[in-house]
Amino acid sequence: MNQTPDDEVTRKSRDIVLGESWKAPLAAEFAAPYMADLRAFLLAERAAGKRIFPPAKLWFHALDATPLDSVKVVILGQDPYHGEGQAHGLCFSVPPGVRPPPSLGNIYKELEADLGLPRPRHGNLESWAQQGVLLLNSVLTVEMAQAASHQGRGWERFTDAVIACVNAQAQPVVFMLWGAYAQRKAAFVDASRHLVLKAAHPSPLSAHNGFLGCRHFSQANAFLMAHGRTPVDWALPDAG
Repeated sequence: MNQTPDDEVTRKSRDIVLGESWKAPLAAEFAAPYMADLRAFLLAERAAGKRIFPPAKLWFHALDATPLDSVKVVILGQDPYHGEGQAHGLCFSVPPGVRPPPSLGNIYKELEADLGLPRPRHGNLESWAQQGVLLLNSVLTVEMAQAASHQGRGWERFTDAVIACVNAQAQPVVFMLWGAYAQRKAAFVDASRHLVLKAAHPSPLSAHNGFLGCRHFSQANAFLMAHGRTPVDWALPDAG
């Protein structure tokens, strides 16, 4: 069978973009039937003319940006932003030039209250990812303007495996679980070895019910330093 352009895009996303440190631990997931079903679904959606966010080359950007052996903190999101130009493969983050969404604005408010950091004018969290903050959505794709449209298609099983890989690491990691969805998803994390921090979701609908004032960022750094790991510089570069 001749390879189509979409086949090539998904092949590159799987085989090239995925960070090297993740390939072997996740090899069984890529070989599993559910992943073939997920790939077929995504190809069919694209063939039907539907726009999928983020671009295929960024589906695994969270893993590409943060190697497994460098993960210090895990922040879990649910699914990508579904607006034009917003999603770029890191949960809660948007590319340079895109206005920070409300949930990210509340994250910035908590950073300011917790660590005294001024609120950034952009929403690009790439520098966190480069320092070992795994910014992982549970579902890695979405149809434009259709929130949660790719839930239940297989991504959740894949990202469960990602979390299990981190949970199995020898070095202690901080899990920031914001909202009931994230807390259910990572319920199996070994809290005797890792620090599991729970709070309400930073959405404007729930941030005042326990997210604002949670002080997760200072707690994370205190835990990392206590275990001989370099703390995260949560201040974001001005340029985004």
